[in-house]
Amino acid sequence: MNFEELGLSAPILDAIKDCGYDTPTPIQEKAIPHILMARDIVGLAQTGTGKTAGFTLPMIEILAGGRAKARMPRSLILSPTRELAAQIAENFDTYGKNSKLTKALLVGGSSMGEQIKILDRGADVLIATPGRLIDLFERGKILLTDIKILVIDEADRMLDMGFIPDIEKICSKLPPIRQTLLFSATMAPEIRKLTEKFLSNPKEVAVSSPASTAVTVKQFQVNVSPKAKNSVLAKIIKQEKVETAFIFCNRKRDVDSLSKWLQDKGYDARPLHGDMAQVSRTKTLQEFKDGKIPLLVCSDVAARGIDVSAVSHVFNYDVPVAPDDYIHRIGRTGRAGETGRAWMLVTKYDDKQLSAVIKRIGKDIEIVDMGGERSKPQSNSQSSPQSKPTAIKEKAQSTPRRDAQKKKPHHAPDDRVKHAGFGDDVPAFFK
Repeated sequence: MNFEELGLSAPILDAIKDCGYDTPTPIQEKAIPHILMARDIVGLAQTGTGKTAGFTLPMIEILAGGRAKARMPRSLILSPTRELAAQIAENFDTYGKNSKLTKALLVGGSSMGEQIKILDRGADVLIATPGRLIDLFERGKILLTDIKILVIDEADRMLDMGFIPDIEKICSKLPPIRQTLLFSATMAPEIRKLTEKFLSNPKEVAVSSPASTAVTVKQFQVNVSPKAKNSVLAKIIKQEKVETAFIFCNRKRDVDSLSKWLQDKGYDARPLHGDMAQVSRTKTLQEFKDGKIPLLVCSDVAARGIDVSAVSHVFNYDVPVAPDDYIHRIGRTGRAGETGRAWMLVTKYDDKQLSAVIKRIGKDIEIVDMGGERSKPQSNSQSSPQSKPTAIKEKAQSTPRRDAQKKKPHHAPDDRVKHAGFGDDVPAFFK
């Protein structure tokens, strides 16, 4: 099937052709016809499957025949992160260049005044993070009564970030008669409840099992000791001849420290996490997209949904706490039919998380010996980590006995009554 068969108009087809595309991806092929028929959609697709164009293309088609009024957008797209929202906005610029649609990007870290000016002029498409949208709505700067299409993108990440109550609040402000599109890589029970509450007889489209990893990604596991993680990572990067790579850490502080360590070793690495200023995040991400930065050390939230072509590797510096995050992480590589390689560093403390990852993806991960073999957990040994708390406990128990000896009374009974409550160290002015 080609894009002409999906029912898109000539201006949109021309924009698609200018991008060099002629064949829709599976999620686009399945979702676009139903969206054009005004059906509610639940789309289950991994990142990197083309799902963003899967809803932007038909939205441009549907909205092309009207015009927005001041402060009354005609469509709303909710995104969990600023970066993903900006990426969606780029899609509208790319595919909607032959239309007269206007858009507003409402995210934190950017000037609210400028965003309000765009809203006052009228925006056909509103692309927003939940927090900034609610803020502007409560200030009376947006009217949501003319929303005809609602898109909830990356619903599983919305759940992880605690945005579900915000989404429910926003949906309660929208017209009951509307078209709603929800996209998610996984379908947790909470998301299923959300679809039942806010979608009307939705058509469910899925391009692969939501708990599977892309077949184009070769996965490897390296067992290491915690102290050897940095050196082993550097060894892998050198051995693999990495071109561009995401390096994922579980904690923001590790993002900064690992990035600095790699820089000190001569690698061109930059950090990306939620605590960075928006200007710095945008600049870093753009330089990574442009190929100026080969190594991006990041957190899950910062990198979720980022569409960067030709990423050769993904490194899990830490085993993700949630197994779904493993799927999202390695989904950064092996896109659009290209092959990718994903490596994960595993310590003896990661066994529980590793088991959850293997169970979720349904297969073992190839183990590679890189000379940083983790030490095996010791049991019934005085030198084991388990013995340390016992020693600390014994010290804690012995302390009161020494204190009891120190606190023998040195005053006559009358003195003790007179100075009750101060012990031996009574201020001079009370004596």
